[in-house]
Amino acid sequence: MTHRNQALDITAMMILVVLCASWGLQQITIKYANQGISPLLQAGIRSAGAAILILAWMALRREPVLNRDGTLWWGFAAGTLFAGEFLLVYWGLEFTNASRSAIFLYMSPFVVALGSQLFIPGENLRLYQVVGLCCAFTGIIIAFSESFSLPTYRMLIGDSMLIAAAVFWGATTVLVKASPLRKIKPSKTLLYQLAVSALILPLGSVVKGEPGIITMTPLILLCLFYQTVWVAFVTYLVWFWLIRNYSPSRLSSFTFLTPLFGVLAGGLLLKESITGALLISLLLVGLGIYLVNRTVAGHNQTK
Repeated sequence: MTHRNQALDITAMMILVVLCASWGLQQITIKYANQGISPLLQAGIRSAGAAILILAWMALRREPVLNRDGTLWWGFAAGTLFAGEFLLVYWGLEFTNASRSAIFLYMSPFVVALGSQLFIPGENLRLYQVVGLCCAFTGIIIAFSESFSLPTYRMLIGDSMLIAAAVFWGATTVLVKASPLRKIKPSKTLLYQLAVSALILPLGSVVKGEPGIITMTPLILLCLFYQTVWVAFVTYLVWFWLIRNYSPSRLSSFTFLTPLFGVLAGGLLLKESITGALLISLLLVGLGIYLVNRTVAGHNQTK
């Protein structure tokens, strides 16, 4: 079986850095928008808005939406995992703090690595790539070590939710690559996830008794626009294109950059402190990404 473009080229790497920086900045926009819109409702609005944009994109490109391609139930499964991830993240943050959540949520690349070994032919991580994942994860722990105190019972509940969210995130990536979803356009793959989450997340908001829209300002609208148009529509569409064409394990190694970009954005935009530990973390994450994506002379990337 041939897997084209399994190794990341420089273009893919540059795109991934932009995506991770965008997702890191999204953490700041979510945090700010939470002042006016409840978290789960905010995520639901984002998914609904981006789903409409995807439908318009597909119509413009004359891509079929309702054709029978055998992916309906696979798409529903991917959408449920996608919605479950965000439901657990936002709910879990009520029990634990954001810094701890970053550590547990970014266990996702390990889920992708394990799932890829089990379900995706030709995905075989070498020992140095596993070391790279561990190295990058160590960088994340160092970056957020100040808040990694002895947890309370309440924090353990939140931590467990974030670990489950990481499993859902990783499982979504593996499912897209290992199922018939890999054969369809990235736009339809994304549409499945946005449409299902647009239904589930607002329902979760109601069940949790969130207050909904509390207040609306131009800056909150701008934050919601950024999350909907740029993140959920543009960057997610590009992400699923990358999953379709490259190794999921190699792609996921770059996501360790996202929380670090979030810290940098918080320091620049919210005047939050940036410590020396962040620089050490960036070095470790960079080394980890290099090891995961390192190619060995004579090793054939095409199986």
